[in-house]
Amino acid sequence: MTNHRFLRFLIAGGLAALVNFGSRIAFSQFMAYVPAIVCAYLLGMITAFLLNRAFVFSEAAQADPRRQFVWFALVNVAAVLQTIVISLLFARLLLPAAGITDQAETIAHAAGVLFPVFTSYLGHKHLTFRQPAT
Repeated sequence: MTNHRFLRFLIAGGLAALVNFGSRIAFSQFMAYVPAIVCAYLLGMITAFLLNRAFVFSEAAQADPRRQFVWFALVNVAAVLQTIVISLLFARLLLPAAGITDQAETIAHAAGVLFPVFTSYLGHKHLTFRQPAT
């Protein structure tokens, strides 16, 4: 069950990323780039929340969605911070120490993006969509 849940989590995240990316292109038709990015990010985050609530952690669908969304946003803030820290750690320390300088920021960012996939899953499982104690 856990492996299937994690797979559903990855699919939900991928779909939300597509919504984020595609909506930024649409928003850019009538607003500046940075506001389009912010609006697209918010739309992607709402999409991720709804998909996770409905298909990944469906047993938590009876819980208060406002509380869940607050936790969802907090877990996502933690994920962004992790992405920044991991990306900088790889780009500024680990990759140069290994002699990797070509595309170091791209490689570092990939590592930074991958790391929070696991911690976000755990955060959403144990905080956002946790089952109330009975």
